[in-house]
Amino acid sequence: MDSGDDALIREFGLLLSAASRLERIAGRAFERRVGISHVMFEVLLRLDEGCVSMSHMAKDMILTSGGMTRLIDRMERAGLLTRHTSETDRRVQKASLTAKGRETLTLARAVHTETLREFFAAPLTPTDRATLQALLERLESRGRQELPSLG
Repeated sequence: MDSGDDALIREFGLLLSAASRLERIAGRAFERRVGISHVMFEVLLRLDEGCVSMSHMAKDMILTSGGMTRLIDRMERAGLLTRHTSETDRRVQKASLTAKGRETLTLARAVHTETLREFFAAPLTPTDRATLQALLERLESRGRQELPSLG
């Protein structure tokens, strides 16, 4: 391997490391200030956006059906959502936000925005962020060509 190969490997490692650290920082803020995990926030967001099928959420979030069931069980016990069977297909399990789930999502969004401003946006200039967004969209687009679905 030449130094160009080493640099390429290092660049990719930095991307993964930065993303992992930012996700951990966000997760820590959710747990400390909202009392939910980052993955619970993702479920609340998807339910709020209209995705109610647990199987679709599991695929989208790269979770097994068993993992999604356990997560939904915990969230239901916490009063964040209710689960019900589809009116058109009894095999399909759906979920919807409760009033507590909506309140939790509102708080979680505020906490997440604050965390992102401090740890993601603040170190970058507006030009940096615009460039980063364009580059990430390009990488995402190329990745989708190879792997259209994460499920």
